Amino acid sequence: MSTTTAGEVRPEASIGKRDPKKAAMSGWIGSALEYYDFALYSQAAALVFPTVFFPSGNATVAIIASLATYAVGYVSRPIGAIVLGAWGDRHGRKNVLTFAMLLMGCATFLVGLLPTFGQIGILAPILLVALRLIQGFAVAGELGGASAMIVEHSPDSRRGFFASFSLQGTQFGSILATGLMLPLAAILSDEQFQTWGWRIPFLLSALVILAGWIIRRRVQEPPVFLAQSDAAMAKRRLPIVELVQTHLWVLIRCILMTLTNVIGMATLVFGVAFATQEGYGNGFTTSEFLWVTLVANVVAIVTIPIFGALSDKIGRRTLMLIGGIGGGLLAGVYLWAIEQGSLALVFVCVIVIQGVFFQMWNATFATFYQEQFPMRIRVTGFAVAQNVGLMIAAFFPSIFTAIAPPGTTNIPLVIGSLAFGICLVAAVAAFLSDETKGTSLEDLETKSIKLP
Repeated sequence: MSTTTAGEVRPEASIGKRDPKKAAMSGWIGSALEYYDFALYSQAAALVFPTVFFPSGNATVAIIASLATYAVGYVSRPIGAIVLGAWGDRHGRKNVLTFAMLLMGCATFLVGLLPTFGQIGILAPILLVALRLIQGFAVAGELGGASAMIVEHSPDSRRGFFASFSLQGTQFGSILATGLMLPLAAILSDEQFQTWGWRIPFLLSALVILAGWIIRRRVQEPPVFLAQSDAAMAKRRLPIVELVQTHLWVLIRCILMTLTNVIGMATLVFGVAFATQEGYGNGFTTSEFLWVTLVANVVAIVTIPIFGALSDKIGRRTLMLIGGIGGGLLAGVYLWAIEQGSLALVFVCVIVIQGVFFQMWNATFATFYQEQFPMRIRVTGFAVAQNVGLMIAAFFPSIFTAIAPPGTTNIPLVIGSLAFGICLVAAVAAFLSDETKGTSLEDLETKSIKLP
């Protein structure tokens, strides 16, 4: 029997059994496809959009504006988290995952068709922002729904391992995006790449639309979700209302923990602009830093399931603390390596920071967050916490650029110190959260209901 509250369950035996492997695979594939779209935009925002969609004349303003459009996608994510989270909690994880995938694919395809600033003026960045808002809305429901499905299908002793595959999928999506951008940037001239080459990966999102529909329609709901009675579900409050009323402190802690993403914002977003934009004078090429991003994600593919399995052994909090603090401490070192002009040193730093330390945190947080909330608000709790935190973190690259524009001295020290301070705040929030590894879903449900 499922253990929500009395009178809210059906016998689970009558509606199927857990299938963690199929759930993990569907989460992996779906996350890979959806984050392929999202990663494309983040790369193009640093490498292409400053010259394509914004007026020339002031390099600093163009970089800040382009990175701000990257951040705008995170502004709509909390809205998507509330809407899509409620859909997932009330009508099923499968339904929300299919819709989110299709919406993301359509928005990304349309970015590839947008005219430039030189062709239609100010309307170009306006349309870009509108599509970015749609992207943000769509992606808000992906990881929350996918990881909830995997957690609810998995055995209690291996939730961390199976749920980590949805995060591995996001890294593979980034690899796929970079793997398409890299040969285009290397083969085409700068003019060809800036004019039309960058559009090809965006237009290929048409395939994402088809693949997403085929994959998501075959996903089965977890038995624990199907065990709820329709009458009991109909009587519940709106998930976001119940979340705020019953789990506000848990929500705040998870939002603060999400700020650990400053590590990626400082290295793979601001760091790319710092390395390649002419105003900073570090002299790296677009092709070189696409390789840096690719290597970071390839290493992450390997380390994520290792750390996911390790979280089942030694606990979620330990890995989140070590990963967040270690990655934050070394973010400034990565920027220093860029300043030294040594590509080999940059590769070493990105492997250690992004491939190891950040993945300790990244492989663990989805499981940890899901375990903090009861089933009836699980997708909403995860989605709101992650996406509010990411909305805040997404503005860090623009803030970093404003604090340390081209010509500023001691950029690695200034930005590195700021990133480390933010990671310390996130680490405190993790430390104040209860360890959840190995606890049964039934016990987690009982514990979460008792929370104030």
